[in-house]
Amino acid sequence: MTLPFSPNRPRLPRIGAHLQLALVLALALGAALAVIGPGRLLAQIEGDRGIPPVANTSDIEVHGIDVDSTGKTAQEARVNGWRQAYEKAWEQLKGPALSPQQIEAMVSAVVVEHEELGPHRYIARLGVIFDRTRAGQFVGGTEGTGARSQPLLVIPVLYSGGTAQVFEVRGPWQRAWAEFHPGASAIDYVRPSGAGGESLLVTAGQPGRRSRIWWRTILDQFDASDVIVPIARLDHEWPGGPVRGTFTARFGPDDTFIESFTLTAKDDAGVPAMLNQAVQRFDAIYTTALDQGVLAPDPSLNPPAPQLDPTVAALIAAGRQAEETPAGAVTQPGSTASPSPTASTTESASPSPSPTAEKSGTYTVQFASPDARAVDEALGMVRGIAGVQGAATTSLAIGGTSVMRVTFSGDLEALAAALRARGARVTVGRNALSIRP
Repeated sequence: MTLPFSPNRPRLPRIGAHLQLALVLALALGAALAVIGPGRLLAQIEGDRGIPPVANTSDIEVHGIDVDSTGKTAQEARVNGWRQAYEKAWEQLKGPALSPQQIEAMVSAVVVEHEELGPHRYIARLGVIFDRTRAGQFVGGTEGTGARSQPLLVIPVLYSGGTAQVFEVRGPWQRAWAEFHPGASAIDYVRPSGAGGESLLVTAGQPGRRSRIWWRTILDQFDASDVIVPIARLDHEWPGGPVRGTFTARFGPDDTFIESFTLTAKDDAGVPAMLNQAVQRFDAIYTTALDQGVLAPDPSLNPPAPQLDPTVAALIAAGRQAEETPAGAVTQPGSTASPSPTASTTESASPSPSPTAEKSGTYTVQFASPDARAVDEALGMVRGIAGVQGAATTSLAIGGTSVMRVTFSGDLEALAAALRARGARVTVGRNALSIRP
């Protein structure tokens, strides 16, 4: 039983596809319809599948707290048990010494994982959720003390009984990730529900693909920047006996190995608890990898914009210059242009700009600023680009989107290409850019 909590704003998928991949998918769909028929193809996405993930909160959570309390009545025993859980959870967070009333005032919800209630005794395993607004000043968690990761798509692959699955059925590994509360984590998890066509798009074979075009298309469907692949392999020693779980953390389109560990459950009934424990271990592994710089953005997923040949660029610039020149100033080949009768000596002596000369411009750049460190990193990245003459914030919003004004000796597309070359995801607007790491 889980008490209500406040969900964050839901994530909206960003649709994006390359023409080449769209044609391939269309041909594959047509071939599938011709070979197996529409009835069997629809059966692959219909049925009882898909587990919506729990709402992602930013509160501070502590789980797995065992309590054993007594009271004059069953209700009093439960209240005493919950108060014990508050204090034990606060100790696990290494918070300062506070009175029980102060600690209780910061609790926003209690998660009952298991409980046994008697006339005068209460035995339970509970989870305590502290409101970050109230408790964050004492136990900051990961938010505010370290950088948060880029949005990472989670593909939970399960090997059991000689088969591999992700979202084909409602598996226990998918459920463990769907029920995970990542509010206090430094990792920004993007967890698909597995419903509808997601079971066809994200499969166990996807981590083995290397095509950046294919990966970019899939990541765009879920508004993610990169991918993590937590793999679980369950081996039964004998029917009804112990279950050994081997877990491997991988990352990126190249399926890079990070770390592996093993856990054991006494029987099938203990598998869900083992998988929940494994998810917590994975979160710690990926958080450590983030701190060590392993989860850095893959620049191959955001290739820079193609650059024009210098000769072609010069011809284009010359054509634009000719269009901007007044009709009366156009001269015939071999003739000498005479100055305008009304032109002053100073004006006639001024050299005309070269057709290929770059003009400085001032542009607006929006960027995510979850903390002060992100602001410094964004300013440092922009100021490090050749041709940037100045960059300063004009609107600062810690925890939201900030704005900087950039003076650059080039056009907007050139600035966007330079940012992409540094691994940033860039969206070009009218005299403005939006960047994300």
